Amino acid sequence: MNSVITSAPSNIALIKYMGKIDGTGNKPTNGSLSYTLENLRTFVRLTEIQGNQDEWQPLVRDDLQPIDLSPKGKERFLAHLGMLKKKWNIQTSFLVESANNFPSDCGLASSASSFAALTMAGAQLFQKLNPQPWGADKKILSEVSRQGSGSSCRSFFSPWALWQDEFAEPMALPIENMHHIVVVVEDSKKEVSSSDAHKQVTTSNRFHGRPERAEIRLKDLVHALRFNDWHIARQIVWDEFIDMHRLFETSQPPFTYMTEGSKKVLEDCQGFWRKWQDGPLVTMDAGANVHMLFRHDQKKAFQTYREHFAAQFKVLAFEGVKENVH
Repeated sequence: MNSVITSAPSNIALIKYMGKIDGTGNKPTNGSLSYTLENLRTFVRLTEIQGNQDEWQPLVRDDLQPIDLSPKGKERFLAHLGMLKKKWNIQTSFLVESANNFPSDCGLASSASSFAALTMAGAQLFQKLNPQPWGADKKILSEVSRQGSGSSCRSFFSPWALWQDEFAEPMALPIENMHHIVVVVEDSKKEVSSSDAHKQVTTSNRFHGRPERAEIRLKDLVHALRFNDWHIARQIVWDEFIDMHRLFETSQPPFTYMTEGSKKVLEDCQGFWRKWQDGPLVTMDAGANVHMLFRHDQKKAFQTYREHFAAQFKVLAFEGVKENVH
């Protein structure tokens, strides 16, 4: 039987996608900019099976963490497979197996990597069964994947991805090969899913003007990164994720992802910055965990932060790829 296995990375948005236009298949209310996290990946195996119904089960591998999809999550994942089959005019049934190499459903963008990986697996296998001229076009795959999970459309491009409308696109910026730390304050499943958060933030009185604020920050952040103004970039990224979390806290009803542990990590990051007047870009997604992105020349700071937070929390830390020397 035909089978493929593929993987896709997660990504961390520095300008956030939070708020979508109703009835548009996850089209955003504002543009977003993300950095691709190549080391945090979802793996998907897609295999033809007999019968007339698609199935899902965890992908079991020693190097991966099993996923326990809820009935709603499984339905959403298989619905995306059904949409892919319809696009390629495929009638066969399939077994989908998936797993991450990092915790899922806790604010580490496993939805982005999962739906991107499923889209990639479908494209690879379905192109063999019924080739289409657009089947390898990343922008089209990004658009298709967006309809399953909005943020997944950015996982097709590395290291930087800009998403403003139907699909994401690569963005050339001079800062690459960044070191990445995520302090895992909480690895249990979120009480409020990202999908539900998108709906609830629109009830906040702070949502009025939110798309405009995000667009201004997007323009300013791109400018800062292009001209290596790290101090300005750091402040923009900080203000942006705080803005998003304030939306959560002022929604009706209000909710929060930020824990006492999150606040402690953020306070320590602020303290390090005041001490050295340098440090990583710090951000949070819709979860309690804290991401830090270090320039390639900040190796010493990267090691200091990693050791400091590892004494208190679980830490995932990845060194950036070394730059080519010509």
